[in-house]
Amino acid sequence: MAEDFHAVTARRAKRRETMIGEGTQSTNQRRHNYVQENVEVGFFTDPTVCIGCKACEVACKEWNEVPDDGFTWIGNSYDNTGRLGGLSDAQSEDPFRWIFLSDVCKHCEKAGCLEACPTGSIVRTEVGSVLVQNDVCNGCGYCVVSCPFGVIDRRPQPLPDAGGAFKCTFCYDRQKSGLVPACAKVCPTESIVFGRLDDLRARASQRVEQLKQSGYEDAQLYDPQETSVRGIHAFFLILGEPEAYGLPPKPQVPTIYLKSAWTSALLTSIAALIAVLGAFLFFG
Repeated sequence: MAEDFHAVTARRAKRRETMIGEGTQSTNQRRHNYVQENVEVGFFTDPTVCIGCKACEVACKEWNEVPDDGFTWIGNSYDNTGRLGGLSDAQSEDPFRWIFLSDVCKHCEKAGCLEACPTGSIVRTEVGSVLVQNDVCNGCGYCVVSCPFGVIDRRPQPLPDAGGAFKCTFCYDRQKSGLVPACAKVCPTESIVFGRLDDLRARASQRVEQLKQSGYEDAQLYDPQETSVRGIHAFFLILGEPEAYGLPPKPQVPTIYLKSAWTSALLTSIAALIAVLGAFLFFG
């Protein structure tokens, strides 16, 4: 006897609920027109489902032609870095919690690197990401010291057709062709989710509530909208405090200190001038 159509549909729906992610319907797999439509996009990274497989790292390096960082297997770590990314110590309430996190450029709403770049090499794209134009970069390094997250680096030697600074590009070249960034495309557990920024923030809030209902009272979103960076396009769900993940609790754009710095410089100059004039009057 043929199985009832509704029973088959219900079984398939239940199977989809038990699957990780949304399969081919996931925003990590679908083609898109975000660049052409000027839609702000982002990454939502959930380390609670990350298995540390490093597929994101391999995909990023392969697509962007990033050189390998060595193949030294030391034998006392689960990866070739010698670190697990964030391992709580034995004194904590949960000493066996391994926390893996894909750490990328945060693509800040107000980016310190963009403000500091003297050549206009760093620009804001149609999707809200922050991009370093290699052919314009002169390798001065101002962006490196202006990033509150420390995610920009300098090449030991500039490439023939590029400057010295480099960071996550948000796979802007892929996005212009309607493709998903490489790291999100290959993530098997959808720990990294790519999509519209507003949709991701809604999804992230739901995930936090779900974890809290499951007993993870320390679950929270790391998206510092209240600081001078005004929010980030690559935001995270974290368990505990940001410092455990190497994230600053209150990141600030360095230019917010310009007013106080110039004020101090002006007052110092006035004080020095008064001192010099006083010396002339006293000894003259």
